[in-house]
Amino acid sequence: MARKHLLDSVTASLSASDAAPSPSAARSEYAKRGASRSMMLSLDEMAENSMRILEGETVVSLDPTLLEGSFVADRVGDDDDDYRLLLEAIRQAGQSSPILVRPHPDDAGRYMIVYGHRRARVARELGIKVRAIIKPLEDIAHIIAQGQENTARANLTFIEKSLFAKKLSNSGMTKDTIKAALTVDDTLLSRMLAVVENVPDTVLEAVGSAKGVGRDRWEELKKLVVIPLKAEAAIEFVSSEEFRNSTPENRFDVLLSHLKKGKKPKQQAGKVAERAWALADNTVSVSTKGSGKAFTMALKSKDASRFGTYVSEQLERLYREFRQRENEQTGD
Repeated sequence: MARKHLLDSVTASLSASDAAPSPSAARSEYAKRGASRSMMLSLDEMAENSMRILEGETVVSLDPTLLEGSFVADRVGDDDDDYRLLLEAIRQAGQSSPILVRPHPDDAGRYMIVYGHRRARVARELGIKVRAIIKPLEDIAHIIAQGQENTARANLTFIEKSLFAKKLSNSGMTKDTIKAALTVDDTLLSRMLAVVENVPDTVLEAVGSAKGVGRDRWEELKKLVVIPLKAEAAIEFVSSEEFRNSTPENRFDVLLSHLKKGKKPKQQAGKVAERAWALADNTVSVSTKGSGKAFTMALKSKDASRFGTYVSEQLERLYREFRQRENEQTGD
């Protein structure tokens, strides 16, 4: 019955608000930018807050100077326009959705933000207290809560999620924890990590969050930059005037187009790479010739024929190992 009365009171408060003036222009504009879930008062959100109180999760007001950011960041920079709209919405209508914090593990009296970093930043800038729920979480629970909240509400881009996964992996989190935090399976996690491990850090930093750019296009870029010359070209191009003059929304497309236009290096016709060496205290001599698509190897020793037969019998196994290593390096 208690829950029913709570929801009845929530419905009554919403009905009363219908007669009130319309929401501020700032709130409406922020909603248009896709952030209405975190800023617009709704029946679901108010009911959720009521249930939190029933379950012992009381919303409190905290001094934002007592807060520190999560030990693992999940955003690549901040969208200044979105942030200013959020600030104006909170300035005019207040903070509708509380953030989640945990007691700081090493500093008594302080708190670590699990999610809600931008709302905390707004409160700090406006000089007001921030509405928060305090939960005593361990690191793994912290990561899962942060990842799932941001996956559901913060609209993180593919590359932001991929970089978050890499940071979690580097911090010692297990794959199961990372998958739970990002709500992904083994295959998608492997592809995400393959992208951020193969695209140079300089390029990732320059491109930024890349809104609207999904997995397939990032994988297309990855397949280009695994070629050393292409990786060098990408690093050089992101410091060019042409790239700097592009808008944040177009940076990825400008870079990808530049790399795709570049011609692949051609091997000089007729140039043959030769090599010769000795094995087993000079009892076996080996010479090889490589000319692009052709490769020959010659053996000379008293048992060259038997040794060559042995080598040829191992070729299928060696080729499988070769392909496996190639796939691991490219992430395919």
